[in-house]
Amino acid sequence: MENSILTEVVQSVQNSEIAFSKFITANDTGATGGHQAGFHMHKKSWPLFFDSEGQKGENKDKFVTIKWQNSFETQSRFIYYGTGTRNEYRLTRFGKGFPFLQDENIGDLLVIAKQSEEFYEAFVLHSDDDIDGFLAALNISTTEINGIIPKQVEQTAENKLIECFNAFISTLTVSFPTTIELATNARNCYNNSYHITSQLIQTNPDKEILQWINAEFQLFKTLENNRYSERIKSPFTSVEELVEVANTILNRRKSRAGKSLEHHLAEVFNIFDLHYETQAVTEFNKKPDFLFPSVEAYRNPDYNENKLIVLAAKTTCKDRWRQVLNEADRIKTKHLFTLQQGISKNQLEEMYKYDVNLVVPKPYLDSFPREFRDKILTLDSFVKKVRNYQT
Repeated sequence: MENSILTEVVQSVQNSEIAFSKFITANDTGATGGHQAGFHMHKKSWPLFFDSEGQKGENKDKFVTIKWQNSFETQSRFIYYGTGTRNEYRLTRFGKGFPFLQDENIGDLLVIAKQSEEFYEAFVLHSDDDIDGFLAALNISTTEINGIIPKQVEQTAENKLIECFNAFISTLTVSFPTTIELATNARNCYNNSYHITSQLIQTNPDKEILQWINAEFQLFKTLENNRYSERIKSPFTSVEELVEVANTILNRRKSRAGKSLEHHLAEVFNIFDLHYETQAVTEFNKKPDFLFPSVEAYRNPDYNENKLIVLAAKTTCKDRWRQVLNEADRIKTKHLFTLQQGISKNQLEEMYKYDVNLVVPKPYLDSFPREFRDKILTLDSFVKKVRNYQT
């Protein structure tokens, strides 16, 4: 955590009464064509500023001082619009020259932390590394972004799900299982607890993959708490020992998050009976995450290259999307599945210029500029595209 902004934002959240995070979207910057200025805030964000939820039929607001990046302050307004057809929260009034509502900020992570009744600190994280570092430091899943940041581990899942998690943990003979064991058991616990069938997954894979990712994250937090609760009660003998334990925890969190997405995507592809290979070797020892239908077909010069598909999986991709450009030279269009919510118009134009085609969970589509939504595939539409090529 060498980046000073990253350190500062983590400390700010930890010292706050309550904090909130969200990806900056096209709706915020005006890229969707709307004229409303300022950050659109999730309906569940009201406790950040108000004592009670906004009521339909009335507007209400609150003026606060916000210090940005530990640098400059704005006198801003949090407002609930409840009159007419409107039912939304906005954070507005930042003054001229405010730097974080530009098109290039789409996809950045906004974090707001309440330090007192009238004073808040806010930070905008730009890079994938900073965003991943923030999520790891505070143990937040990507599915928990766009809401109040949990202050502690909260078991909010159904009792049956928690019981399944604990039963799995009790059978372990190692401190931490492999990422695929973690993903598989979290998914099984979720599917069994909520009676999720293969037919249901085929009906709405976009919804279920997000539920799986969230369930795995809950399992991981439960396991982590189980493994470290006793250790952190004992004093550390040196700063070095403290740093070593902290780094082990952070690195494991990052590693699990990266692999989690691949494991759950593979399960979706299995349920749809798609032919694919993972980590197949292409040119220059490159190993794309998913190659459809097989590396054998890829290496066969007689196989129709228009029916070859490559897919990369990256939880965030603001910086990392270029890594997919040379993963399979024979395939012109590269598909990239991401949990990133919102990417700037300029960056999307560059992606499509280089034939990188985004795939995102359907609920995240609205966070992208309107003019790109028809080009972006959902998981459901991607699966159907692959299946059409394979029949």
